[in-house]
Amino acid sequence: MADVKKDQERDELFRRIYKIATDLVHAGHVAEWDFKSYVLGTMFYRYISENFTAYINEGEHAAGNKDFDYAKMPDAEAETAREGLVQEKGFFILPSELFCNVLARADKDDNLNETLERVFNHIESSAASGDAENDFAGLFDDFDVNSKAIGETVAKRNKVLVELLNGVAQMPLFSTDGINPDLFGDAYEYLMGMYAANAGKKGGQYFTPADVSELLARLGTIGKTKINKVYDPACGSGSLLLKVEKVLGKDNIERGFYGQEIDLTTYNLCRINMFLHNIEFDKFSIVREDTLLSPQHWDDQPFELIVSNPPFSVPWEGDKNPLLINDPRFSPAGVLAPASKG
Repeated sequence: MADVKKDQERDELFRRIYKIATDLVHAGHVAEWDFKSYVLGTMFYRYISENFTAYINEGEHAAGNKDFDYAKMPDAEAETAREGLVQEKGFFILPSELFCNVLARADKDDNLNETLERVFNHIESSAASGDAENDFAGLFDDFDVNSKAIGETVAKRNKVLVELLNGVAQMPLFSTDGINPDLFGDAYEYLMGMYAANAGKKGGQYFTPADVSELLARLGTIGKTKINKVYDPACGSGSLLLKVEKVLGKDNIERGFYGQEIDLTTYNLCRINMFLHNIEFDKFSIVREDTLLSPQHWDDQPFELIVSNPPFSVPWEGDKNPLLINDPRFSPAGVLAPASKG
């Protein structure tokens, strides 16, 4: 029965996502190419708002304050807990800037675009004072509230933003136990799969199909029940890393998830994906850089498991850059692959 209920929840979630796509993309409000960034950005905003609120509420309820609700707390009172919460959660959101409260005012907010821009900036800047700075910096860069891609005028853009907020608010991302990270993760994969299929080759380069990811993860973990850490040098949106988490279980990846990605949009998607799968900020390190020319995780080796589906068509300097022969990854071969083979 539990599996049937999960399937029903998942099917209803996918139906809601498809409806948002139909309402916004097919109606011409949002270009198909931009759709995934806006929906994923809104989902991420909802997730961290509810995750943050649940964390605080659980602590207060456990302390005997059963009627406490962080969402109803005055901002001034909440500010007193900012420093401690940044250390614990990696970021901070004022009650008035939570997803639920911005949503409640959205259809009456003539400056909703400015409101969301301010909220996103506040979330990112809050992390700058803690250890999660690199995990949050620029996360909302692809969510351009002032883009003409979602409307020629402020009023039209705000109409689309209201639809986005309402659409994501209606997604059934909860189970009877509260926030369900599995459903957020399922929503991410469904959306990315739909996006990759519809966007053709350019979309496909950002997304390894779920079945392929799971096969690679299972092959890499044969005979293992736990590992120290997993690394993907061309991590894309993180599907391979997170399939390892699905196969082994989060608690059986002792020191976390490491990845490197050169594309800015995909790098942001990967970090969002980590959060939507309930991976805490201190359990992953995703870095934006060219792995071939500038690997960023030398000091984090050795990795017990490395998974990857690299983009083989990426340009490669190869023998045009003789300095690369000094790289300890290439020097044992004594020769560099020609640039034409990148």
